[in-house]
Amino acid sequence: MKNDPVLFGRVSRFVGSLAQCNELGIKPVLAVHNELTLELPYSNAIVGNPDTGVIHGGAITTLMDTTSGSVVICGLPEFELCPTLDLRVDYMHAAKPGVSVFAKATCYKISNNIIFTRCLAYQESDEEPVAQCVATFMRIGAGATPVEFRKMIEGTDETISDNSEGCA
Repeated sequence: MKNDPVLFGRVSRFVGSLAQCNELGIKPVLAVHNELTLELPYSNAIVGNPDTGVIHGGAITTLMDTTSGSVVICGLPEFELCPTLDLRVDYMHAAKPGVSVFAKATCYKISNNIIFTRCLAYQESDEEPVAQCVATFMRIGAGATPVEFRKMIEGTDETISDNSEGCA
């Protein structure tokens, strides 16, 4: 599957604006309509057990929350911030030391107020997930998203008038 360059750019700029993602090295791999994959590279900073090298569950939860929240960029016609309402994570097994973890999310329902997502975290194959989650995100609308931030995410230098209420 090939990246949608517009969606990949938006997701890259959004994830790149998140300090925690920068600290953990989380980066986009694939962004297409209604689907997103992010990578959490293995590093000593994410090790939860120094004796075994197993990745801390909090790093995987952060990866899944970020992927679930960012996939809305791939599901909505224009960028809007959508805060997390609920995130439920089920861990299947520990991630293997020394190997990146990937998270693949989809939006399975988009309503006027809520977006529902599913996400799998895996290493070599999504057939054997490390964890899975379902999440919901509140739609606050493009007009409630700060204009300068939205312009940065969209990668546009166009001036948006104050009368537009933040909509391009």
